[in-house]
Amino acid sequence: MADRQFREPGRVRLVRHRTPRLEMGHPWVFRSEIETTDGTAQPGDVVEVADHRGRYLGRGFWNPDSQITVRLLTREDRPVDAPFIHERVRAAWQHRIWLAARGFLGPRTDPPSLARVVNAEADGLPAVIADRFGDIVVVQALARGAERLLPAVLDALEATLQPRGIFARNDAPVRAREGLPLAKGWLRGTGSLRPVVDDGPLQVEVDGEGGQKTGYFLDQAANRRAIAPLCPGARVLDAFCYTGGFALHAAYHDAAEVTGIDSSSEAIELATTNAERNSLSDRIRFRAGNAFDELRALHRAGQIYDLVILDPPSFARSRAALPGAIRGYKEINLRALGIIRPGGFLVTSSCSYHLSAEDFRQILVEAAWDARRSLRLLDERGQSPDHPVLLAAPETRYLKCLFLQVL
Repeated sequence: MADRQFREPGRVRLVRHRTPRLEMGHPWVFRSEIETTDGTAQPGDVVEVADHRGRYLGRGFWNPDSQITVRLLTREDRPVDAPFIHERVRAAWQHRIWLAARGFLGPRTDPPSLARVVNAEADGLPAVIADRFGDIVVVQALARGAERLLPAVLDALEATLQPRGIFARNDAPVRAREGLPLAKGWLRGTGSLRPVVDDGPLQVEVDGEGGQKTGYFLDQAANRRAIAPLCPGARVLDAFCYTGGFALHAAYHDAAEVTGIDSSSEAIELATTNAERNSLSDRIRFRAGNAFDELRALHRAGQIYDLVILDPPSFARSRAALPGAIRGYKEINLRALGIIRPGGFLVTSSCSYHLSAEDFRQILVEAAWDARRSLRLLDERGQSPDHPVLLAAPETRYLKCLFLQVL
């Protein structure tokens, strides 16, 4: 198993005329950039990558069936083996400890019990996700090579974090595009899949088995904390509220009245439980509903809010879906602008990495024009620091979150 897991049976040589993205720090090689392949590489194997002259550029895992044909693991001339994987996982966790100690992950400075531990390419382990929820870790392997390396990743997570259990959420649709089965289940140990963890000042219950992503939107943690100055005395609407993250923080920070809406009745049930757990039920009302329809109905009814929060799921899971996504983002922001008082606030997000920050801003400009409103930018934010970004790889900065004042 170990030999198969780490063997290097092939070498990829790149074409002469190409943008030197790889040399500049991007971790992907696309199919169109490959000139020749030597050896007997199978999908998921680690291969060497060389330029057109044969100069060594690095090692990565290979999948000829994917547009992203090689995902680079290292630029050093070193084997990709169990010690390599352990080193990467330890370094990723040490980075989170460093972030927490310096206040980047919130006011608490001890090692985080709620955090993304491994964030794929940005931590040098492409397509590998590991999230810590108290004493369990939820993992995803989103490419063939990541699946091949998963046993070593599990060993490293056990050695580094000593969790009670490691659960796989390998049910993401992207796995099917990699030719991998969709599955979920315990890989090591066991534990509660409804852990209660600290999200800043709040205690929240997480659905590790059935919830979105790995169970909670960890990437919005810093943005949830950042709404605090907008909340005292406010009437707040949290559309696409999921299990209540933004809504709970708004109520905790002295909002007068908070309404949360989500299409999932299961998410609404958990949001209600989380409000009760934090003694916030007197100021929060959650209800199941289609956010598009609810925003239209609130506008027709003449409802007015001091703060509206929009955190929808990804509307563009592929580049082909982008035109429809643009229409969707414009629609919800247009409707939101119609129910915010002059001088009130809109916190709006997009997690679609196919939609650029520039395009998202343009959508908001056009929505404001149609609503006959003006927008003042207070802050332009991204994902929380435990979801690091590679500057040379814009795809790793997928979350856009704008804090706007509506004039």
